[in-house]
Amino acid sequence: MKHFTSIKSLFAANGWPAPEHPLICPVRCNLDCLPVERAFTSDFYFIGFKKLRAGIIRYGRTKYDHENGSMSFVRPQQYLEFQDLEFEEDGFLIFFHEDYLHGHPLHSAIKKYGFFDYESNEALHLSPKEEQIIWDLFFKIEGEYKNNPDEYSRDIILTHLDSILRYSQRFYKRQFLNRNILTGHTVSRFNAALTAWFEQGQVETQGLPTVNYMASALHLSPRYLSDLLKEETGKTAMELIHIYLISEAKNLLKAPDYTISEAAYKLGFENLPYFSRLFKKEVGLSPNQFRKQAMN
Repeated sequence: MKHFTSIKSLFAANGWPAPEHPLICPVRCNLDCLPVERAFTSDFYFIGFKKLRAGIIRYGRTKYDHENGSMSFVRPQQYLEFQDLEFEEDGFLIFFHEDYLHGHPLHSAIKKYGFFDYESNEALHLSPKEEQIIWDLFFKIEGEYKNNPDEYSRDIILTHLDSILRYSQRFYKRQFLNRNILTGHTVSRFNAALTAWFEQGQVETQGLPTVNYMASALHLSPRYLSDLLKEETGKTAMELIHIYLISEAKNLLKAPDYTISEAAYKLGFENLPYFSRLFKKEVGLSPNQFRKQAMN
């Protein structure tokens, strides 16, 4: 699998003109902007907006078939593949190397945007009004990139790039809400999957449920699942797993049939001190203190 260390090398592989800047390049896709049609990874970020007539874009583990008006976000080192793309309308690509962010607040801030870790079937779908906002920002980046760059250009470009990311975060929140209306609250399906984990005895053979397992059970990426749950409940997937486990632990500790260690092991905790620390963090009492209080 090909790995590109520079934007220039990716462009050369596609037969595109060399970028004017080695670390960033906005590309307008006029229906025929087709990246290299094979699997590759790179050292740079990629933001894409497209309306596809046909074809497949794959990043992460899943494929994204033609849907209209969607944005994709790819981080460095992430698998990326394009197959037989045909664009319905114009789109754009923005490539920027992580080195371009050095010394700017976006270098740290970009890590908070979880959508760079989403799978391709979790792309951002835009309304016409949202599309216009994103296109306006792209045109500002493109104009600054092409028109006599000076000492202010980088900060201006990064400001607009940050605005694209902020708007995308906002639009994803809207998408989360719409998804809940169409498919029901994710937390209900999450709790059902957790209950099934214990009822089917998986805890005895596989131990504690993980966020990766829960995401797979719900056909979502781990980061997308956590962001959905955070929007619905204010809690991440891991926090909700802990809440569920502690609720079950409290029930077991109220029964005299189990010692504290037996209750911990029944719930999948192999490390008793870890169970005790988590329990105290969530409940405010140690398991032993809780049991004594419950028995009085």
